[in-house]
Amino acid sequence: MLKDDRMQNLAEKRKKIEQFRQNSSLSPVHAELLGQSILSSWQRSNVAKIPKDRSAAPLRPAAQQTPNALQYALTRCADDLKHIAQQSSMVVAVGDIGSTIIWSASSRQMQSAAESVHFMQGGQWKEELVGTNALALSLKTQQSSCVFSNEHYMASIHDWVCYAAPIIDPHSKQIVGVIDLSTTWKNHNSLGLLAAERCASIVQAALLEQHQQQLYIRAFSASQVLFNGKVLVMTPRQIEILIILALCPQGMTLDTLHQALYGERKVSVGTLKAEMSQLRDVLGGMLGSRPYRILANVEADFLQIEQALDAGYIESALKLCSGIFLSKTESPFLCAWRDCLESRLSDAIFKANDADVLLRHVAHFPEAIDAVERLIELMPQEHPTYQILLKQKKYGS
Repeated sequence: MLKDDRMQNLAEKRKKIEQFRQNSSLSPVHAELLGQSILSSWQRSNVAKIPKDRSAAPLRPAAQQTPNALQYALTRCADDLKHIAQQSSMVVAVGDIGSTIIWSASSRQMQSAAESVHFMQGGQWKEELVGTNALALSLKTQQSSCVFSNEHYMASIHDWVCYAAPIIDPHSKQIVGVIDLSTTWKNHNSLGLLAAERCASIVQAALLEQHQQQLYIRAFSASQVLFNGKVLVMTPRQIEILIILALCPQGMTLDTLHQALYGERKVSVGTLKAEMSQLRDVLGGMLGSRPYRILANVEADFLQIEQALDAGYIESALKLCSGIFLSKTESPFLCAWRDCLESRLSDAIFKANDADVLLRHVAHFPEAIDAVERLIELMPQEHPTYQILLKQKKYGS
């Protein structure tokens, strides 16, 4: 009897959601019942020009990419996640910061359904591509999300319920991905979100283990280097050397490194040798020579920005830009790399179509004239922010 009541309640919930979907103007009461995050996602999905006949997520072609910390961590906890998928009759998927699935495991009951909608490795579940879904929504809101049945935008997954939670790097505290547990709506469980959060904690524990013998470098705003999760006391010059080596993982000769660091400045090779000796002491031997190279695993905010831009994730790239890359550096190599990065970011900004992302960027960087100009192109003239942006462009140029 309790099961019948539960199924009746779930069916009634589906019916109400469908009524909401058909209603072009939802009242505040309706919005509260539906949930603001779902309503906002519906609104974004409606203006995203998603093909009406789209029934599966686009697939990203397989490409050779350097594995990052999240992918290494997944190799450590894959068996645990597969077991959860099989025991719970679910499909478990891990997405990167751009909502593309990089790993998945499915139970026998969900495998065919998951494959038919490309809820598997390579599936691109960005909101602007497939509409409302828990994986993208969790990344957008930076918190756990549940999307039930026909709350999904695509009709092909109206029989699903999905629970997602962000994966947070234990050291950088940055969101590095998202995990999603999906099953049929008839199996909806109020503990589903807790299960997703538990799976996220499993991945985060693997990330923590992965951080052994790992360097994490921050180069925007205040520069900082962490080794095995502990902040290292380093001079600005030593940080510059590490960043150059992180950008050149194949290694560098002493002369090449000297040119990259000092350029035409009159600094002896002996000075650089002394710097390298001190740096080796700080890193506990994690610095190789002939050629000079970092022997530890390296993660860095600037490398993550490069990866985000390579994958076309403009929102993720802009979020990581918390300041100017090494604003005081005189290294010709690092200055040239910064100019290249700023050029790539500017190009991506002029191709961006998400006004909310650009508004957040301008709020942090009012001097970002490229973002201001793109917003002026995107926004209707009657929008209250339009005139503010015009003034900002006038005084900023």
